[in-house]
Amino acid sequence: MRVVTLSEIQASLPVSDAIRSLEEGFIAYSRGEVQSPPVQQFTFAEVDGDCCIKSAWVDQSDYFAVKISTGFYQNPSQGLASNNGLIMLISAKTGQPVALLHDHGWLTAMRTAIAGRIVARLLMPEKIHAIGIYGTGLQAQLQLRQLLEITDCRDVIVWGRSQQSLEVMQENIRDTNVSFTGTTLAERVAREANMIVTATPSHKPLINSSWITPGTHITAVGADSPGKQELAVTLPGKAKLIVVDSIKQCRQYGEVSHALKAGLIAGQHLIELGALLESDRFERHQQDITLADLTGLGIQDLQIARSLMHSLL
Repeated sequence: MRVVTLSEIQASLPVSDAIRSLEEGFIAYSRGEVQSPPVQQFTFAEVDGDCCIKSAWVDQSDYFAVKISTGFYQNPSQGLASNNGLIMLISAKTGQPVALLHDHGWLTAMRTAIAGRIVARLLMPEKIHAIGIYGTGLQAQLQLRQLLEITDCRDVIVWGRSQQSLEVMQENIRDTNVSFTGTTLAERVAREANMIVTATPSHKPLINSSWITPGTHITAVGADSPGKQELAVTLPGKAKLIVVDSIKQCRQYGEVSHALKAGLIAGQHLIELGALLESDRFERHQQDITLADLTGLGIQDLQIARSLMHSLL
């Protein structure tokens, strides 16, 4: 079994191939061609931590993947990263372990950011006057970097819980040469940006529906396990189109689960990202509000791991 280190992973991941591979994975998932057992979730309330275990196999793939991802949000106070994890690739022909990708959670963060890029390409406004980011951690930074690849907008406003976290993020993205504004006022970001990404582990809504201006797109990625929520329960009901990675999963948790349970939207209002990619039938109008609720799928872990392995072999 090959052990691949974080430095090897970061140096070798072919991002353009990973984008194509993830798109294919989303389409295969929506076609019913993916075996993906229920997600295992652990919560460690006393230390504000969580862990998820996801796995997947797609028809005809040589490998299946098992991924462990952790988020322990008090870690930075101890000088440790919030997120960690690994991906195991196992032969779908012999059952033998093929590779352990010791990525410390980086591949999970990258595949989530790439999913954000994919959905933004489909749904973002024609003219973006400001990019709004909720969160200051690795995921927030990667989401922004992926957006900068597909839009000319360089005006960025970021919400963080503290001035210190905002300063750290600004330093970490200094190479992008964006016009950076940091704020601890959540409302300011929502009112000033029309391309918004939420990437926090919040258990309480950060954005009220009344703050969102017509024509805004929101990609929500933080509510990836039960109990998490970044958007007001009424906000999904304002969206012209709601895209989810998995209708089944997003009925259980994620942003739209709260609106569904409250009876504010119905299941027929949802479309899976794979189905949208395959049909590409949505035409955005200038005043449309759109929402993507991405809770994370095991097929994403398999597909990004396969892209990496193809570049290493």
